[in-house]
Amino acid sequence: MHIHEFQEMMYRIYFHRDSKRGVNGTYNWLVDEVKELGEALKTDDKKALENEFADVIAWLCSLANITDVNLEKAALNKYDNKCPKCGKSPCQCQFK
Repeated sequence: MHIHEFQEMMYRIYFHRDSKRGVNGTYNWLVDEVKELGEALKTDDKKALENEFADVIAWLCSLANITDVNLEKAALNKYDNKCPKCGKSPCQCQFK
């Protein structure tokens, strides 16, 4: 499955609800899911970690849907097989 296919699936399942919640409400749900992912990263529970990663990508797709952003296109435009900062693959940027 490609990113756009997953985003389209989220649209079919949730757009009617997400659009009513609006950008701010959906963004807040995404933030909550990222926080839950952060908590799962502190555990050894692989299933919980997988679930939280899934929730983050689902909510990111929902937010992209209600803001009319094609997430796959945006990601590939920015990260076209190279680092967007140094233009290299693998990245050659220095850590700060």
